[in-house]
Amino acid sequence: MAAITAAMVGELRGKTDAPMMECKKALTEADGDMARAEEILRVKLGGKASKASSRVTAEGVVATYIANGVGAIVEVNCETDFVTKNDEFLALANVAAKLIAEHNPADLAALAALPLDGKTLDDQRAALIGRIGENMSFRRFARFATPVKLASYLHGTRIGVMVEFDAADEQVGKDVAMHIAAMKPVSLSSEQVPAELIEKERSVASLKAAEDAAKAEAEGKKPQSAEIVAKRIDGSIQKYLKEVSLLNQPFVKNDKQSIEQMLKAASASVKSFTMYVVGEGIEKKQDDFAAEVAAQVAAAKQA
Repeated sequence: MAAITAAMVGELRGKTDAPMMECKKALTEADGDMARAEEILRVKLGGKASKASSRVTAEGVVATYIANGVGAIVEVNCETDFVTKNDEFLALANVAAKLIAEHNPADLAALAALPLDGKTLDDQRAALIGRIGENMSFRRFARFATPVKLASYLHGTRIGVMVEFDAADEQVGKDVAMHIAAMKPVSLSSEQVPAELIEKERSVASLKAAEDAAKAEAEGKKPQSAEIVAKRIDGSIQKYLKEVSLLNQPFVKNDKQSIEQMLKAASASVKSFTMYVVGEGIEKKQDDFAAEVAAQVAAAKQA
């Protein structure tokens, strides 16, 4: 039997993007014949997608696409940060953004069914799972179709923003998109901040007021009246609304101006925006790396 070297495993992985252990198994089965091992992997990898589908995808990338007043932003997830550097994975994310802009799918199921190179987008996703050996999924997307303008900003591949704006100067949209990525507003204006977020902030302010009252009582001080406490809580809410609404935030490139003031000076306006942060809200699995390595070593010895 031919000796299987690390260089041979690395070469096969480079050709197929398959996991290293799978490459080693294929080379062993092929008795070191590289071409045959590659063929073995091509046959075996077709079944990997279903095996990977239950694994959490909390890493990934955000991709954007804009053409002729139509744009799209999409988050595509995978299991590890390593895959986010893979050219095929990045290409899949970019083509998904383009397909969203061109075909306007109603939801993720409709997106998955869109045609791509004689197959569906989901078929291409499954095939890539087979080649890479990691689960991946389309998590969310937004599409814009506007008579005004669109601008996008990507901070690396983990934070993506798309802005619908009206301005003579294209740089205004780019600046606003970059600002959003940095300051992460939750809404365009204070009136649009979701009610559940306001109630959460009110609860925090109320607890703080109760703690202050208890402390004052313990120190023998006269507690504040209910009216003053209510005003303090309302003040905290108003401060919060200014901090999380785009138009009220200080502009990152000139903190002497709010975004609203900057837009007014440029005779510009922002109609809407979408921001995605990769993995936001997804509970990541906490792995014991040392235990994982030990398990892989033990499995290799047993094999």
